[in-house]
Amino acid sequence: MISTVKDLAAEALFVSCLQPSERPSRETVEDAITTMILRYGSDGCAAGVALEFGDHPDVAVQRMTWARSELTEVLVPRVSVLR
Repeated sequence: MISTVKDLAAEALFVSCLQPSERPSRETVEDAITTMILRYGSDGCAAGVALEFGDHPDVAVQRMTWARSELTEVLVPRVSVLR
């Protein structure tokens, strides 16, 4: 069971097609997360993560580390600069 929004976002990014080598923008990451949640729901995202950890644990750990690091920037509120 997912305990936080950050966990759900990490799982959604994990199951997306984005790759760390693409160095995706904040908007691209946000879009991928939204798309995966709408497509698979929280249970489907969690199932995809579980499958990868079962089949390829070494790669899955690296991918989840990347996904969580991407969220550090995404979950910080955008600050608009007033001039």
